[in-house]
Parts: sequence; structure tokens; C-alpha cells
Amino acid sequence: MEKLLAARLHAVEVRPYLASALFALHVVEDRSVPTMAVDTHWRCYVSPLFVARTPLEELAGVWVHEVSHLLRDHHGRGERYAREHGEQGPGRRLRQNIAADFEINDDIYGDGLPMPAGAVRASLLGLPEGLLMEEYLRTCSMAGLTAGTSWLDCGSGADGHARPWELGPEGAHGLSRQQRDAVRFRVSEAITGRPGDAPQGWRRWADEAFHPPQPWRQLLGAAVRAAAGAPGAGEDHSYRRPSRRSAGLPGVVLPSLRRMPPRVCVVIDTSGSVSDAELGSALLEVAAISRAVGGRRDLVSVISCDAAAGVAVPLSRAENLELIGGGGTDLRSGFARALRSRPRPDVIVALTDGQTPWPSAQPPCRTVVGLFPRVPRAVDEDDDEDDPDYTPDAPPAWARVVPIG
Repeated sequence: MEKLLAARLHAVEVRPYLASALFALHVVEDRSVPTMAVDTHWRCYVSPLFVARTPLEELAGVWVHEVSHLLRDHHGRGERYAREHGEQGPGRRLRQNIAADFEINDDIYGDGLPMPAGAVRASLLGLPEGLLMEEYLRTCSMAGLTAGTSWLDCGSGADGHARPWELGPEGAHGLSRQQRDAVRFRVSEAITGRPGDAPQGWRRWADEAFHPPQPWRQLLGAAVRAAAGAPGAGEDHSYRRPSRRSAGLPGVVLPSLRRMPPRVCVVIDTSGSVSDAELGSALLEVAAISRAVGGRRDLVSVISCDAAAGVAVPLSRAENLELIGGGGTDLRSGFARALRSRPRPDVIVALTDGQTPWPSAQPPCRTVVGLFPRVPRAVDEDDDEDDPDYTPDAPPAWARVVPIG
């Protein structure tokens, strides 16, 4: 353990931008591991015999190699590639492990990290360096390498396939998804903060891994404000200020067009396919929507809707807003309930996962749909809207759609 941790300190010294990730790994000693391997929960499994026979500087390179698999999400990418191309079995695991090594080995060694014996490089097959794992998998069979590298095993952190020695999701000292994302974010910040210290491959990863996400909260607020400020929304005639056109009609007083604060009705999908976390996010969006209309809580009402719509509750009267539902989904009833409200809303905002039938006709007011993310899948003829995995049609073209999350 003393030698292993000294090697990690050396890795941190020569690759300081990876320090957060290297120190986040939890070491598990296991004699059944061929060398060093990582699982998807950021545990590092180490063979004592491998540590004993490997020079310290080479061991530091292995540290960087293993944590690179996790930072670059090779397990998630490998699983997606396998699903898309129908690859299964141990042969698939080894091919993906080699392709993942091709991606990272070209820019982690050198400058204080000598390449360990047996490390695979793309040049061994005459392939160009600097490509991604998926590109190597598409362009090369790797049949010439798999026979001599059957010992290669970097764990499920390299390809997503669980190993017998791994502790699994319920084991101790694993990182949660939020913790793993936080580590990746800190590393990307360290790379972008001092770009001259990292190779091109790592700079590309930092630029893409945490590219500024779509500012959906700002987009939703902007969509509501745009709908509320559109011609016809919140407009009414008033005699308090005569129209300028009255000057051309002596003896006739014409009303002027006055913009009133727009009324917004929020229809929240409370069906069983919407999670508690998404419902909590929907309540946050209701508060943001009230700010988008100038903070007038009396102008915002909320309707809970699964297969049937509840009563429109004004936000100003809802001290503890209760969302009722849990059944099937039919937002058409929610839209109908919103349009029956008096006074009728100028804007309808539907917060949903999209697993619902939509109104056949465009409502007589502006419509914004906040869409919780769902993974699309193929739909059979037997699929039913009550199935939580059912994927329906996209929202209609007359709605302004903003992906949430």
C-alpha cells in the first residue's frame, strides 16, 4: 500500500489536473485481479503481486491510465456502442477495452510517466492516434491483438461489464452519480483553467465533457415571457385612456388598447410515469414562472393532471401546493380544465414527460411545454399509454417546447 500510494502522489505531481480524480479512487486489494482495474463506482482493485513487480513510475502511469477510463466514461460509452451494434460476450469486452486503451494511451504517457510494458497503442495496428474509442471499434477488427492481450482487463470502468471481484453498486466506498459528476467537473475545470498543462486529448475532453448545458430554466422563462408578451396576450380595451383615433371621429370616444398582466395556467403532469424529483422540479418552475410574469402570484394557477384534471388552484392561495395524481396520463383534460377557468388564461404551460395524448386542436391561447427527458424506444402496436415505458408522439407543432434537465 505504501508503494501504491507513493505512485499515486507521483502521478498527481506530474499530472496535477487529474488530482481530484486520482484521490477520489478507493483502493481495494484483490489477488484475483490481473493488474489494476476500476469499476463504474470508482473503486480501484489492485493485485499486490502486480504492485510488487512494477516500478514506481510505471505504477503511477497505471494510476493515470485507470482513472482516465472513468473520466472519459468508457463504461457508459461502451454499453451504448454495444446496444447500438448488437455486440455481446467476452470478445466484445476485450475489443472495447483495447479500443478504450487506444484512445487514452496516446496522450497520458511521457513527461514523467513511462509507458508500462505491454501497453497497447493504436500504432501497433497501423492506426492513427488521437481517435475516440468508437472510431477504433468501427474501423478495426483488432483480431491481431486479442490473442496476445487476453490478460488485459481494466474492469467494468473500461467497458461496463461487471467482473466477479467487483463489489457492485451496494458495496462500500463507491461514489454516487452526483459525486462522480462532481469529480469530472473539477478535473475539467483544472484542465480549462491551465490549458497549456494538458495534452490535446484532455483539452478536447474538458471542452466536450462539460460543455455549457442548454440553459433550460432560462429558456423556459423566456418562452413564458415571449408567450405572455405576444400580440393578443393580456390585451383588453379600456375607456380610462381614450384612443388617439378619437381625434378623427368628433363626438365619438373610442377605447384604447391596454395591456393587462397576462394570466398563466400551469398544468403539471402527476401521472405515475413522472418521478417525485421531476414533480419537485415542476414546483420550482411554477415559482420561476410567477417571476416571469412580474411576481404576480395571483395571475398564476396550477392544475394537477394525470388521467383526469384537478381544480385550478391560484398560486396566491396555495400555501402548501399539493400535487395529486399517480395514475395514467391524459393532459387533454388538463388543457380543457385550464380553458374553462375564468378568467381564461393567456398562456398555458404544461410540465410533462410527454407520455400523453395531446389536444387535436390548438388552444386559443399561447402554449409552452416543458418536457422532462425520456429515452426514446421503438413502439409496438400493443403498446398502451398506461405503460410507463410507452413513448408517444412528440408535442404538437403549435406548442413551444423546452427540454427540461
